[in-house]
Amino acid sequence: MDDPIFPISKNDRFTFSCNHRVACFNDCCQDLNQYLTPYDILRAKQHLGLPSSEFLSRYTCSHTGQASGLPVITLKTSPGAGVTCPFVKKEGCLIYNNRPASCRLYPLARALSRDRKSGQVTEQYFLIKEDHCGGFGSGKSWTVTEWLDDQGLHIYNEMNDKMMEIIHLKNCLMPGPLDTKSAHLCHMALYDLDSFRHQIVEKGILGDNLPASDILEPVRSDDTALLNFAMTWIQQVLFSKGGRE
Repeated sequence: MDDPIFPISKNDRFTFSCNHRVACFNDCCQDLNQYLTPYDILRAKQHLGLPSSEFLSRYTCSHTGQASGLPVITLKTSPGAGVTCPFVKKEGCLIYNNRPASCRLYPLARALSRDRKSGQVTEQYFLIKEDHCGGFGSGKSWTVTEWLDDQGLHIYNEMNDKMMEIIHLKNCLMPGPLDTKSAHLCHMALYDLDSFRHQIVEKGILGDNLPASDILEPVRSDDTALLNFAMTWIQQVLFSKGGRE
C-alpha cells in the first residue's frame, strides 16, 4: 500500500479491533520509537506506583528536540529485546489502562494546525491502515468521536494540546537551544513532577510568587493539577518579557 494514511472526519466510520485473537497482537509493540508526553509519563508512573524520577531513570531517555530545543523524552526499549516496548508481555500491555496517547489513538493519528493570521487551531484526524495490521475488518464499527470516547482520549488531547502551545511559544519567542538552567527547569516541571512538587512545597523555588491557596492546595496532592500549573509556570518563566531578555 503506497499511502496507508487517509483523512477522516469525526463522523466517519471505521471497523477495528485489537485483542489477543488478532494474529498480529503485540506486533506493533516490537518495533518501538515511542515519544512520551508529560501526561503520558504522569499516567504511567502513577500506574506503576513510582516517583517520577525513578520512572524516568528506569524507563526513559532524554534528548533535546532538534526543532523545538526543548527536552524530549522517549521510552527505553527492553534490554536484550531489540526495540520492544518494556511494558509489553505475551498477554498484552502491562500499563494498558494508562498507556500513552499514541497507543490509545491507533489506528488513528491526530494533527493540529494553526492559522497564521487568526491563530485559530484546527484539529484533523487520519486513519492509518497499514498492510501488516490485522485489526481492520472485524470487531465494532466506530466513528472517530466514539473511538475517542471509548479510549479515554479527551484528557490526553487536552493536556497534550497545552504542551503543543508551549512548543509553539518556544519556537516563536525563543528559537534555538535553551540555556542549561532553563532546560533543567523545563525537564523538571514538565516530566519530573514529584521533584517539581518538592521544589515548590519544600524548597520554595517560587519564592514569594506562590499561587493562590485554591491553586496551591490541589498542586500538593493532585498530579494533573500540578502538571497544569507547571505548564502555565513554564510559559511565564521562559516566555515572559523578563524571560526573553
